[in-house]
Amino acid sequence: MNPDSLSLRHALLALAVMAVWGSNFVVIRVGLDHLPPLLFATLRFSVAFLPAALFLKKPDVPWRNLAAYGVLIGAGQFGMLFIAMKGHISPGLASLVVQTQAFFTIALAMRLTGERVRPFQYAALALAAAGIGVIIWRTDGSATPLGIALVLVAAMSWAGGNLVARRTPGVNMLAYVVWASLFSIPPLLTFSLIFEGWPAIRAGVMRADTLTWAAVVWQAVGNTMFGYAVWGWLMARYPAATIAPMSLLVPVFGMAASAVFLHEALPGWKLAAAGLVMAGLALNTFWPRLRAAFFAR
Repeated sequence: MNPDSLSLRHALLALAVMAVWGSNFVVIRVGLDHLPPLLFATLRFSVAFLPAALFLKKPDVPWRNLAAYGVLIGAGQFGMLFIAMKGHISPGLASLVVQTQAFFTIALAMRLTGERVRPFQYAALALAAAGIGVIIWRTDGSATPLGIALVLVAAMSWAGGNLVARRTPGVNMLAYVVWASLFSIPPLLTFSLIFEGWPAIRAGVMRADTLTWAAVVWQAVGNTMFGYAVWGWLMARYPAATIAPMSLLVPVFGMAASAVFLHEALPGWKLAAAGLVMAGLALNTFWPRLRAAFFAR
């Protein structure tokens, strides 16, 4: 088997992860029907931590690394994303805009290493920024400037989490995510108590039905445990350049699931905006390989 080419079985596994991660934006929307966003995020990471931590040994990484990842991904990424999706941006557009994490990851990495941005990365960023601009300009109420800003903050936090995780190569990613969840809970719960308040928390829990709790469990088990475990397993067996491009399918599944299950409209301008963002992400991902294949001969 070619180590740079996904086998059919492993390609289907990667596709399943992308489907879970993309459709998860619809699940988030379902959970937010009854639960305040910060409480929902708190419950998500609580279920991700327990009972899994009783069966998974803490990974051999410093506590400060787990804490940094947990705060960035918990309070930063999902806290901001859940707030944004509570009436400020639709699930389909959220799944698209949050993928700008790729550009924030590059920017932060270059800031730390002193590398210079290459021309193709400027072009990729310009395409993605044009797509975000179309969303802001032509929005039909499915996204507000506040919603887009919150999702961009979530994307930046995700990028920070990526850089923290990269400092622990070879770690069991499932155990890493489970134990990092311990540090997501305190800031999310604190912010929920401060900004949402105990009456809203109590009312949300009382209103929550079976579908709401299923959304919480799916966030923890499907999105975190299955998604990250399989993704980490594949990343350990194939070059990153082989696996990473699969993440471009997340907004495809996200927008499709939102259209099918939530009847989110997909007018021409929204598809054009998605095309621009996806083109930017694709250029950023594939250009180095294309240049090596066709121009380095």
